[in-house]
Amino acid sequence: MKIFIRNMACESCKVVVKEALEELNLHPEKVELGMAETKEDLDAKTKEKLNQMIQKVGLEIVESKGGILIEKIKHYCQEYVNNAEKINSNISEYLQKKLDKDYNYLSNAFSEVTSTTIIMYVNLLKMEKAKEMILFEEHNFTEIATKLNFSNLSTFSALFKKITGFTPSYFKKLKEKRRKAIQNLTKDLKHKN
Repeated sequence: MKIFIRNMACESCKVVVKEALEELNLHPEKVELGMAETKEDLDAKTKEKLNQMIQKVGLEIVESKGGILIEKIKHYCQEYVNNAEKINSNISEYLQKKLDKDYNYLSNAFSEVTSTTIIMYVNLLKMEKAKEMILFEEHNFTEIATKLNFSNLSTFSALFKKITGFTPSYFKKLKEKRRKAIQNLTKDLKHKN
């Protein structure tokens, strides 16, 4: 049985859902952002218990058709950003293909429920991915722009600044300053002992 879940945004959300399903003696076959699939069908009582368990961390089962569509759009937007380098289409073509619906319909439904556009949502996801790559990976800005499917570095940099308020290089410097500050703290501790 497919269960659509609102607010799943990271790997830890998937872990929470999987553990909750297992605690209810269910057998998850697949747990992805926005969706879980179990071997068993869930009765109303079990579904309510699951919902109560995951609501503790801000997640929620979605049952309305409109809500399910929005979660599917978010899921495929996340998939699009995570695989941007391998996908040779724009987001509108990608969503139309995945959901077999007209992009205008998807876009209007998404905007009506979320008060933002699909493009803005994808750009926010891309900037979160870019921040993650700057903080944890050894990619230069041009490589990051390419991996996130930007046409050039200046387009990436302009959007990064618009969304985060910082240029990519300033954001990277903030990370380095913070790391140096932490190193100084540990040095100070060593000198006191």
